[in-house]
Amino acid sequence: MMSERIRLDGVTVNAPDARALAEFYAIITDGEVRGTSGWAAVDGPGGFIAFQQVDDFRPPVWPTGSVPMHMHLDFHVDDLEATGARAVAAGATLLDFQPNSDHCFVYADPVGHPFCLSTWEGRLLG
Repeated sequence: MMSERIRLDGVTVNAPDARALAEFYAIITDGEVRGTSGWAAVDGPGGFIAFQQVDDFRPPVWPTGSVPMHMHLDFHVDDLEATGARAVAAGATLLDFQPNSDHCFVYADPVGHPFCLSTWEGRLLG
């Protein structure tokens, strides 16, 4: 039966090498990677993230700059310190500007996309 229902299936993020960035996110989320350097995906606990290769990829500058942030990913965690160490060990960088450090830390993935590790579970707010 056909339906007019629309549901979010995942999100796709630009990258210079889709498979390499998918492998980073698989490490920090315990997900599984499939795909190529042109298009790859991570399917893991709590969600699905896809990555597409773009030729002229330029990383965003956090929090503002010549290349603005178009989006960022939020990950719910129980322990900011332990998960932050795991993300850094996988190749993330803790960013200097931290607007919500009481419950959230902002990192950049290996190609510069900001992402947050947070003890707030966003979908439960509001």
